[in-house]
Amino acid sequence: MKKIYKGRVTEVKQAATDLYYIKISAANFSANAGQFISVLCDNCTLRRPFSVMDCENGVITILFKLKGKGTNYIKNLKEGDDIDFSGPFGNGFSLTDKRSLIIGAGVGVAPVLFLKKEFDKKGVESRIIGGFLNKDAIPANINLDMISTDDGSLGKKGSIVNFLKDEIKNYAPYRIYACGPSIVLEKICETASQYGIQTQIAMEKEMACSIGVCRGCAITLKNGKNATVCKDGPVFSGEDIKW
Repeated sequence: MKKIYKGRVTEVKQAATDLYYIKISAANFSANAGQFISVLCDNCTLRRPFSVMDCENGVITILFKLKGKGTNYIKNLKEGDDIDFSGPFGNGFSLTDKRSLIIGAGVGVAPVLFLKKEFDKKGVESRIIGGFLNKDAIPANINLDMISTDDGSLGKKGSIVNFLKDEIKNYAPYRIYACGPSIVLEKICETASQYGIQTQIAMEKEMACSIGVCRGCAITLKNGKNATVCKDGPVFSGEDIKW
């Protein structure tokens, strides 16, 4: 089991429709882009997993979507409240020193914003783009190089995958990093493969144990083996996934 931390809430605020930010102060905690933490929620048997959106100087930022009892509990926490969480879990992204394209779809933008920050710190060129249902689903105070919305209410109209070929042709990335719904990741990997571009993807799955025991988040790899998103991922090489 990973270490259990007792953090303190420093901020909870709404980010978009049904989306919220929470900042947690936790000394000596560190994580890499792509990893996640599991939060103990009042009256919930299982902890709730959340991708780390940022982690710097002992302050963790999480972007979460309201789904049920657990996330409602977190939404109602106040500044100064204690919070119990464990982690970091899973494998993070592996950074390259070559130009990269970074893609976030929906709440999947959280870990790739952290990744973009890590690229910037290393002085490696990268471009980050995001796709959302509409303008009301875009988290506040995020910086993206290009945005698309399904309904065209902000940025380009259509799914982010509709613009991927143009992004590849214009930007010529060495590698593509992405997080979002499986259907989006599948299309990204399919398109990248056509251009011979490597992919690293952070998969979104319902998780229970967060340590690979319950097998609730199992996926199948092209080599015929099974893997768990929580322990073997959530970051995988897109080329290894059997969609």
